[in-house]
Amino acid sequence: MTFDELEAYFSKINCGAYDRENYDKYLKANKFSFDIPSIHITGTNGKGSTANYIYNIYLKAGYKVGMYHSPYLNSVDEMIEINGKTINKDEYLAIFNEYKEGFEEFKLSAFEMQTILAYEIFKRANLDLVIVEVGMGGYIDATNIITPMLSIITTISLEHTNYLGYSTSEIAYNKAGIIKYKVPVLVGEVDEDALYAINERARKQKAEIRRIPGYFNEKVQENHVIFDCHALRDVELNTAAMYQAQNANMAIEAIQLLQDKFPVNEETIREGLKTQLLDCRFEWFDKNILIDGGHNPEAIRCLVNSIKSSVDRPIHVIFACFRDKHFSAMLNMLDEISSDITITTFDHPRAKTKDEYLLFLETYKFTDDFIKKVKELRNEFPDDVILITGGLYFAGLAKRELLK
Repeated sequence: MTFDELEAYFSKINCGAYDRENYDKYLKANKFSFDIPSIHITGTNGKGSTANYIYNIYLKAGYKVGMYHSPYLNSVDEMIEINGKTINKDEYLAIFNEYKEGFEEFKLSAFEMQTILAYEIFKRANLDLVIVEVGMGGYIDATNIITPMLSIITTISLEHTNYLGYSTSEIAYNKAGIIKYKVPVLVGEVDEDALYAINERARKQKAEIRRIPGYFNEKVQENHVIFDCHALRDVELNTAAMYQAQNANMAIEAIQLLQDKFPVNEETIREGLKTQLLDCRFEWFDKNILIDGGHNPEAIRCLVNSIKSSVDRPIHVIFACFRDKHFSAMLNMLDEISSDITITTFDHPRAKTKDEYLLFLETYKFTDDFIKKVKELRNEFPDDVILITGGLYFAGLAKRELLK
């Protein structure tokens, strides 16, 4: 099959219940293992950006590094990066064809297939280390078949409650499933209930917990976040998104914890943190369109705070999300920065539709065509900011449409 046909093949596979019974049978039958030194990252928000910062610091240090992250925004090959480059599509397709028969025999989900392919590609690339971001949760996530050098839990808040639990403690215990025997775990800003659950899992695994140290003196200067942390002063990030200071701080601490195995000097850390952000994370498209994939109240709060500290123009919001999201809380937060919010929808089976926003249509405008709305806003308010947000899938879709 062609690469386009492969992507269509993945999109048609419904994994159904969050269950890895077939996956575990596949792993056992094929004696699949992965022993490249790795860092495993989970959390509600920030895991992708934290992974990206760590990855780029080690690249700047000269190590051969791979990164596996999700979801992809345009093409499935984006999920795998090696030494600063996305995996070659032909190589990806060739390795899939090697594994296709076994995948189908055990009826693996698309993400399970993609994870096996990523690990196999990394094994063939002669890498020094790999940064792995979980897909969802932790304990039964497809990525959770490795024993890393370090486990990282960024933040914990309510998400995917049908799969992960209905309280922060339940969700935290699920995500803490990535903690391995005597492997240290770095924990970000979490509430007491979540920390208790993480401590319980760590105690059973005899894993040392390291809390992320604080950062301070953060500010936005010429569209760059600058902050101090326990090890460095005047750290500069290539973004005006204040919330990225927390992710960068997490990355710095991870690098420090692994200095004995993978030493990195201070200047290299600083240079690695100046990397470009992942797509749709406080990303400016032209001078007046801001795209951010914030997909839950915690992420929208961080987005709103960053806008308050760095944007001084009127803001018009275009918002859409998946139906399992706490959208009312997100809209309430966006009210703080804009008096002009338009709700929309998009082509996806999980997208919230106009009928599902019914109770909010007296308060907010609605459009079926968000690109047309963007054009109207740009013509009417050429000097204002148009914020597109509500979820990574929607943000990525909007960016692709804008590029056209």
